[in-house]
Amino acid sequence: MTVFGVRHHGPGSARSLRAALTALGPDMVLIEGPPEADGLVALAADPAMEPPAALLGYVPGQPGRAAFWPFAGFSPEWQAIRYALAAGIPARFCDLPASHQLAMRDGTAATTRSREDPVARLAAAAGYDDAERWWEDVVEHVPGPAVFGAVAEAIEILRDQDPGAEQDAVREAYMRRVIRAARREGFGRIAVVCGAWHVPALRQGPPAAADDRLLRGLPKVKVAFTWVPWTYGRLASASGYGAGVRSPGWYHHLFEVPGQPVERWLARAAAVLRGEGIAASPAHVIEAVRLASALAALRGRPLAGLDEVTEAAQAVLCEGSDLLTGLIQRKLVVGERLGAVPPATPMVPLQRDLRDQQRALKLRPEAVPRDYDLDLRKPNDLARSRLLHRLALLGVDWGTPGAGRVRSTGTFRESWQLAWRPELDLALIEGCVWGNTTETAAAARVLSLAAGAPLDRLTALTEGCLLADLSGALPGLLAALRERAALDTDVTHLMAALPALVRAARYGDVRSTDPARLGEVAAGLITRICTGLPLAVASLDQDAERDVRSRIDAVHSAVGLLADEASRSAWLDTLGRLAGRCPPLISGRLTRLLLDAGRITPGEAALRMTREMSAGAAVAAAAGWAEGFLAGSGLLLVHDDALLGLADGWLAALSADDFRAVLPALRRTFGAFAAPERRAIGEKAARLDGSGRVPPPAAAAADLDEARAVPAIGAVARILGIPMVRGSAYGSGTETVARS
Repeated sequence: MTVFGVRHHGPGSARSLRAALTALGPDMVLIEGPPEADGLVALAADPAMEPPAALLGYVPGQPGRAAFWPFAGFSPEWQAIRYALAAGIPARFCDLPASHQLAMRDGTAATTRSREDPVARLAAAAGYDDAERWWEDVVEHVPGPAVFGAVAEAIEILRDQDPGAEQDAVREAYMRRVIRAARREGFGRIAVVCGAWHVPALRQGPPAAADDRLLRGLPKVKVAFTWVPWTYGRLASASGYGAGVRSPGWYHHLFEVPGQPVERWLARAAAVLRGEGIAASPAHVIEAVRLASALAALRGRPLAGLDEVTEAAQAVLCEGSDLLTGLIQRKLVVGERLGAVPPATPMVPLQRDLRDQQRALKLRPEAVPRDYDLDLRKPNDLARSRLLHRLALLGVDWGTPGAGRVRSTGTFRESWQLAWRPELDLALIEGCVWGNTTETAAAARVLSLAAGAPLDRLTALTEGCLLADLSGALPGLLAALRERAALDTDVTHLMAALPALVRAARYGDVRSTDPARLGEVAAGLITRICTGLPLAVASLDQDAERDVRSRIDAVHSAVGLLADEASRSAWLDTLGRLAGRCPPLISGRLTRLLLDAGRITPGEAALRMTREMSAGAAVAAAAGWAEGFLAGSGLLLVHDDALLGLADGWLAALSADDFRAVLPALRRTFGAFAAPERRAIGEKAARLDGSGRVPPPAAAAADLDEARAVPAIGAVARILGIPMVRGSAYGSGTETVARS
């Protein structure tokens, strides 16, 4: 038996291991990993299998109790599997079964193996503060089978000082049991590939009886296994995977490139920058290679490592830019690679259904976020939208809705950003309890979530159900919605629930569903909101005022979308009755909504502003009214000189202390205006004198050249189709444009 101690995901270990196995010619390979996955080893030889990939072990019925065993192309364990399959010899896993490991854990979320990295301890002993840098110097840059003996000797010294955790002893006892069983089967040249920490314990350990006593009585659960795609981003130690590496993209490069790794790496970095429109010539690459080599020599390293090439790239290719260096870090150092598993991989029905739909709809899972702009009038895009909404209802967040999604007033377009993560396979397995297809599973989960859900959550589920085209779940949701709306007496709950329900009714036409029933429920909610709103706006503190104002805005927008004239009229009537009998912030907002709806004239709005912002009004109340009236848009002040003059006169009359008191509210209001609006208001305000009078028109320039102005005026008149008349605006005989 020969034991090869490796570092998980070490390209130097992988390359040296491949050479050592070729030289040894074993008749069996035992690999650290869960024995329940032995039946899946043969899939590694399938041409459709593309690492990185991971073994996923989970407890059926409790998918939250699960663990991943990831493999990259440069993982020594993966190379051992591929060697055994190519040589036609058995390859088996020899670690403690996952049925015991998962039973010994009490976590409810997917987790992975973790233990203090012995490489970090060796690096610290050698005077390195970076374990990966030490590993590169000692292993990556000094390939060959001899490295296994040196690493094993160093680990033996470490274990003499610290024998390790009890769980390690249990795992090593099981490994020794598997080795003994292989010998009894008649295998003589057994190669064992495991983490370097376990080498001393496998070379010589206690007798079999001692191991049997240690393994007796271990808890056990039933487990299932499959292969799932993995990503380099999840393999990176920064992602939380305990046995990960900091730079999987760099390690992939070291393993795959036959020679000149530094030169080829910096050439790839230059290509990444050129792809973003950044100038990076061959001369830049040459200088970066020279700098990386010089840095390695100064630091006494055998070859330039990741630190040196990164510093060289930042100094030469990126010209010191941290942003461009971060781009190289993301695309090359970590990498944006998603693996693939073959069709023969065991899958639960929900996974299989999703894979079939992905293929039919041409939605390929990718690790790199990709944007999709869907036109719902096209059958394929509509089917894509329904699939993504169904997955969202299942908790499989493959897609993130973009800014242009259904929240906008457009009804035919949706924007999504898709990025596949390995955890989504686990979410699909968990979703199998609801059904075998995305449609049936999403419908069942929606009805389950509806039980006991608050009213606003119910309306959100109803909207999601409609967007996902789950017509079978809609009647049950509507029944629950009517019942909950009839029993809920809190008008703020009704106001929170209405917008989603109205959106669902509005978008039903686009998705070929019947929104009439939704519209009836929405109309009923509006009636109850109109009845309860007067009580809801009474006796509010400042925070509650802002919350109610936001809800009123949302309901007002929803009422406009519903296209129900009776409901709209009832809503505006309610606002008209409340406008003078509610707190200032809400009163100002209601006045603005009534003005925009044409229920009051600009003159009436100016009269109300005069009353609310008069000298006798409390400063805080006047500021609140102005904030409510002006919130969202400054166009009123741009186009209505009377309102602008009133606001200016009120501000000019404030004392210094009062002005400082209302300044936060003014900043909050005016800061929300668009930049052109603020600029136009400022230009008009510059001509005011604080008296409250209408600003005078801008004076014409004294040195206006009338003769030169005539051709320009004529051209504009012809473009606009306005007739020209003779007049004396600029003097006798000058053509001027008649007012139409």
